[in-house]
Amino acid sequence: MENQSPEDFYKHLRKQLEETSTWPSNYLYKFIVKSEPEKIKSIHEIFDNTGAVIQLKKSKNAKYTSVSISVDMKNPDAVIEKYQEVGKVEGVISL
Repeated sequence: MENQSPEDFYKHLRKQLEETSTWPSNYLYKFIVKSEPEKIKSIHEIFDNTGAVIQLKKSKNAKYTSVSISVDMKNPDAVIEKYQEVGKVEGVISL
């Protein structure tokens, strides 16, 4: 998966989402980000006005924060769109 292009990754993800879920559906995003308020705020803003439930959990040494976001999405393309938006925030790891 590490040598996979983003286009291939998203194409594979779209196929998986189409096969495993009925849309619209609730989707759980998980990200890891450095515990810097501006980075966490950027992720929050991407999901503003979506009705998302966002949970934050700091790592043991508080250097990183796990961000779990549960939100109703209308289709696989909407899910991928949010991944791409969050991907623009520097240093975010998508799980």
